[in-house]
Amino acid sequence: MNKLQLYKLLRKNINLSYRRSPAFEQNRWAKVLMGFGGVMFVLYLILYGVLIGMAANGEAGMLITAMIIILPIDFLLRFIFQSTPAMMVKPYILLPISRYSAIECFLISSHLSGFNFLWLGLFIPFAIIVVCAGASFFMTLYVVVLAQLLIMLNSQIYLFFRTLINRNVLWIIPGLLLYCIPFLPSLITMSSKTLGDTLDLVEKNSTAWWLLPLVLLCLCGLFMVNRHFQFKYVYEEISKQKEKQLRKVSQFAFFNRFGLIGEYLKIELKSNLRNKMMKQRCIMSLTLVVVFSSIVAYTSTYDNPMMTNFWCLYCFSIYGMTALIKIMGQEGNYISLLMTQRENILSLLKAKYWFYCVVLIIPFLIMLPAVFTGKFTLLMLFGYMLLVAGFIHFIIFQLAVYNKQSIPLQLKVTGKGNFENGIQIVIELVALIIPGIIVGLGYFTIGLTATYIFMCVLGLAFIVTYPLWMRNIYNRMMKRRYENIEGFLTTKVW
Repeated sequence: MNKLQLYKLLRKNINLSYRRSPAFEQNRWAKVLMGFGGVMFVLYLILYGVLIGMAANGEAGMLITAMIIILPIDFLLRFIFQSTPAMMVKPYILLPISRYSAIECFLISSHLSGFNFLWLGLFIPFAIIVVCAGASFFMTLYVVVLAQLLIMLNSQIYLFFRTLINRNVLWIIPGLLLYCIPFLPSLITMSSKTLGDTLDLVEKNSTAWWLLPLVLLCLCGLFMVNRHFQFKYVYEEISKQKEKQLRKVSQFAFFNRFGLIGEYLKIELKSNLRNKMMKQRCIMSLTLVVVFSSIVAYTSTYDNPMMTNFWCLYCFSIYGMTALIKIMGQEGNYISLLMTQRENILSLLKAKYWFYCVVLIIPFLIMLPAVFTGKFTLLMLFGYMLLVAGFIHFIIFQLAVYNKQSIPLQLKVTGKGNFENGIQIVIELVALIIPGIIVGLGYFTIGLTATYIFMCVLGLAFIVTYPLWMRNIYNRMMKRRYENIEGFLTTKVW
């Protein structure tokens, strides 16, 4: 079997695995949502392609200059939409084929993924505009091909850093610093003129003949590096190499006073400190809070009141939203044990609620410098903290009724993503949209101060009444318990 036949067979197997998955119905809902998002993304790209083309004044090389901004955006978007090829390779490692053949096929597939070609929605309108403005057709074609190759190179850069980030989340720092290289001279000299000189230098060399072979050489080099890393780390994971032994076991005796809820609080805290997937999610979320709160506090980037309010809400809600979207997913690995005693699940839900409420103190403290610089007010911080603790958590906890897919706690490279069904998507969209509507209506009607007071009252109302709606969630979970248990056991990684 040659490489082309193997590639076709693997693509066929991937499609069959999706169709045979117990979550095929959820996959279809996710595909519809992703398709709608892709169409909207392309429309935005067409708009920006026209705007950049009009600003280029017939200079095709401006597209390569714009790639300084496009590439980091593309890199960050891939964390949402793209997984590493190693996640799909696991079933093929022990087959009688070359050990790198499956990895190579999946790497090639990542080059030809539809996400890479979405950026043509920006490149093609730009090319049409500059050609009509008098640019050379062949030079414009060269620039578009070069830009598309840079996107493919960026996909390999993403795979390289994503694989390392899965091992240690601190690798995201050099990954982001790589995209800051064009801006380093201006940051060192603290001069906007230096940034202008850098952009002029990039545009001057944007149509040089040697750029194309240089990009192709980098593409081939990174392909070989990713080929090695993907196999190395996936083999380590499936071979279950011995984990580092803990030298000290924390007892968290403080939680003993809370009885059964305290025991579940210990489990939640230890899970976030020890389990690879949950620990990475925790660090990533807190890093985003630090980055965005620093941008808002110390720069004039988001001085608009609506944008300031948006980022304040985002900083408070990001950790709970990313963790609670898959609520009960980690407990799905031992759901049968939790069902052995009456109201075990209720105590677990209460423990989770109080844990994620207390965690809100961290972004509150991180964003205090923005209060000192005058960007935020204390009333604003309390309003968003209470709104998230009460109202948004009330919405997100409804997912506990419908989630029925186990999440592997230790697998990071080969673990598969979990898709949502229609009800879950609606709940997530409500949690994302309703707070923005509340703030927007309040901003245009009663003013921000009165809106913050309303948010405090609304959040406190849901916090005080949490035993009532938590009991309601528990009762609805019990009505669906057999369906949910079957789903957890079916999707569990043994």
